[in-house]
Amino acid sequence: MRKEECFYLGKIAKKFSFKGEVLAYLDTDEPELYENLESVFVECNKHLVPFFIETSSLHKNDFLRIRFEDVNTEEDADALIGNGIYLPLSMLPKLSGNKFYFHEVIGFEIEDQRLGVFGKIAAVNDSTAQPLFEVLNGEVEMLIPMIDHFLVKIDRENKKVIMNLPEGLIEMYL
Repeated sequence: MRKEECFYLGKIAKKFSFKGEVLAYLDTDEPELYENLESVFVECNKHLVPFFIETSSLHKNDFLRIRFEDVNTEEDADALIGNGIYLPLSMLPKLSGNKFYFHEVIGFEIEDQRLGVFGKIAAVNDSTAQPLFEVLNGEVEMLIPMIDHFLVKIDRENKKVIMNLPEGLIEMYL
């Protein structure tokens, strides 16, 4: 399985017991959706390796306590600490309306209600306090704040994000 075909679920944070159990931090608002997984992909040396789950249970809200098959000692568990956990994109719950996954809108046109289409979404930068659409208009890169108040519609059928942006924001780049 390639990383591009998967989504990041979280990472293995620490050992839980001397029998190889681990606690995985889940980077999700709904950890209960992932409580009864049969398997996950664990990133080992930049490759995704399937790991089968014997048992798992939620632990303190954002953590999943996992016992993997063939991970039976503290040493086995130590080797997994800090590694990312991934699942196939097909396992993401479907979103509707104006809710969307960041990867879903990459390549969508972005349109302002006043000015029309002004570029394509090349990426989403979520490393800042406010996530930003990185939009390309020819050679010009624009950073558009992803604010619910500005978002009018996610048009999945026509691959467009329609926004009502403050006057001057787009003009500042062009």
